[in-house]
Amino acid sequence: MSDTQHVAEAYIAIWNDQNPTTRRTQIEALFTEDATFVDPLADINGWDAIDQLIAGAQSQFAGLTFSVAGNADGHHNIARFTWHLSAPNTEEPIVIGFDVIALDDTNRITQLHGFLDKVPA
Repeated sequence: MSDTQHVAEAYIAIWNDQNPTTRRTQIEALFTEDATFVDPLADINGWDAIDQLIAGAQSQFAGLTFSVAGNADGHHNIARFTWHLSAPNTEEPIVIGFDVIALDDTNRITQLHGFLDKVPA
């Protein structure tokens, strides 16, 4: 597995981790302390804000699961990947997103830029 794919899968695993303690530990391991996160619904930075954003999404989308869709692609310190948010036992994702991340020399996320390609009406 490439480093880029590993980072994408570790990132998505955080969104599925319902335990606040382990989720926070994973956030601190994967993101730099001053990481920025920008998407159509958020413009935040730092571990606390990222943790709060993810906890809020988990509450809003209880019972749904995030997954990496396909392979992550990257070069230099930039990577991109598509993700899905799906209900159990369904083939069609409810939400499809596309994220671009910047990594530091240790493969920790310094910046995340997210896009929503499909959202419910």
